[in-house]
Amino acid sequence: MGATYIGRFAPSPTGPLHAGSLVAALASWLDARAHGGRWLVRIEDVDIPRCAPGAAETILQQLTACGLVPDEEPVWQSRRGALYQAALDQLVSESRAYPCACSRKDIEEALAAQGHPRARHAELVYPGTCRLGLGGRPARAWRFKTEPGLIEWHDRRLGAQQQDLAREVGDFVLKRADGLWAYQLAVVVDDAQQGITQIVRGEDLADNTARQIVLQQALRLPTPGYLHTALVLGPNGEKLSKQNGARPLDTSRPLLALNAAAQVLGLPEQRLSTAQALASWQAQWRDSYNLPGD
Repeated sequence: MGATYIGRFAPSPTGPLHAGSLVAALASWLDARAHGGRWLVRIEDVDIPRCAPGAAETILQQLTACGLVPDEEPVWQSRRGALYQAALDQLVSESRAYPCACSRKDIEEALAAQGHPRARHAELVYPGTCRLGLGGRPARAWRFKTEPGLIEWHDRRLGAQQQDLAREVGDFVLKRADGLWAYQLAVVVDDAQQGITQIVRGEDLADNTARQIVLQQALRLPTPGYLHTALVLGPNGEKLSKQNGARPLDTSRPLLALNAAAQVLGLPEQRLSTAQALASWQAQWRDSYNLPGD
């Protein structure tokens, strides 16, 4: 197997890992190990107000208890602002990003005026109000200028994927009105800086992929491969999370926790050893893509 594979697990420290987040961690670890690659951990604490004190340290302890130990020291997004600023500066200099003065209420009113009232719980598709200037209003955020057309990619589990960003998302935020960096820009910069070649994460993040691909292209960065795993669902049928009753992961019996995660991933063994997990993962995914040197 090739030695060029670099994967990562990138939790947000809003609380301890739960059963759903362990699925993503195990999948990314297995994929890296099955391909003779490296596995990294990145603490995605860029959204500082949502981060819980001590949660990052708890997450790292939980991973260690389950035997999921990264090959390098973890990196922390909150310490990488200079990298994100350099990327934004590049996009601005090449007219791919612009300042925005719109509040959420402004966007809702603009969409309603255009005959596009927001559906309940739906995302606000930015109507491009500030593309031609701020009209004397102070800048609140910075946005990426999307272009018409489909963004297409292949997901190793979900198959062929596509999204029309201009129509379905609009010009998305790179730096927020509160001065914090948006997830989309931070994750693209970090993946490139860390040399990530394969991204294995939960299916709830699949909708972010098109935005990240256009940013990679605009910044002239490589596009990694993608595999979005099945999710653990809560009692309400939605993704398991703290909001719908997810309990902190119990690592006092790590083998039980790992076996539960493995079953979500479709691995058949009931008492899964590391060797069995790797063999099963290889059998399931080995032919889904080829790496140099394989």
